[in-house]
Amino acid sequence: MTSRFTSVEQTIDDFAHKVLERVEGGWLPSAVIEFIVFGVKQAWACLFGGLMLAMIMASALFYPEDASLNRYDALFLGALMIQLGMIAFRLETFDEVKVILVFHVVGTAMEIFKTSVGSWVYPEDAIFRIADVPMFSGFMYAAVGSYLARVTRIFDFRFTHYPPLWTTLVLAALVYVNFFSHHYLPDIRLVLFAFVLLIFGRTRVYFRVFRFRLWMPLVVGFGLVAVFIWFAENIGTLSRAWLYPNQANGWSLVSIQKLGSWYLLMIISFVLVTLVRRPQQMTRELENEHVCRSED
Repeated sequence: MTSRFTSVEQTIDDFAHKVLERVEGGWLPSAVIEFIVFGVKQAWACLFGGLMLAMIMASALFYPEDASLNRYDALFLGALMIQLGMIAFRLETFDEVKVILVFHVVGTAMEIFKTSVGSWVYPEDAIFRIADVPMFSGFMYAAVGSYLARVTRIFDFRFTHYPPLWTTLVLAALVYVNFFSHHYLPDIRLVLFAFVLLIFGRTRVYFRVFRFRLWMPLVVGFGLVAVFIWFAENIGTLSRAWLYPNQANGWSLVSIQKLGSWYLLMIISFVLVTLVRRPQQMTRELENEHVCRSED
């Protein structure tokens, strides 16, 4: 069986287990330990995206206006260094790197189209760019792919009632096409939401924290991730990394309707991840573990 962790992560995990086993049964309740471990694991899974977001925020606050290197180009080089560093320090598996590359290509293609039709703009100059899209933007999509790939293995995701692969591929393809076609044809996102409920409505995702394995409906999980990405997008636009048309004369919150777009993007993202890490079913052995429901 393939290890859930890279070699570096395994060392960290072994050390963490020794510490937690000493604390467990003492003054710190087990529920608090589980909560702390859940937060730490989520932060670790978000490592790529967290570093990207921190870099974007820092560039908005501290990057000198008279620098010889454009801010977007500095962001691109910084993102490239983060990616290379995660590979060099064995913080990502080879499968995760493949997912990130696919996300980069898929995201950049959508960025080129969306900027061409005026959905959003990148207001600053850049040398490293394709059409009107600075190349750091592809890493923002890659960060989503990195998170989903890492969280799947770090929490040892298992599923019940997971739909056949071909149905998820059809759904992901329709979602991706609609991101382009709705500019010229009727928007079918309501149909796509219904399709999501049809094939994923019964699916539960089980995830191990420390001692306990919890579960939630997968459609709820998609929504929670979409909310956090919406928060990150607000930070990105506040730092003027990119802007929507209504933000040209002053910043305002990104429309809450964007949550629907991010929710559908989660479908594409998750399906791409399942191509390199196939969804694993709950087994009888795992069913004997203590299972709790994760409430939204």
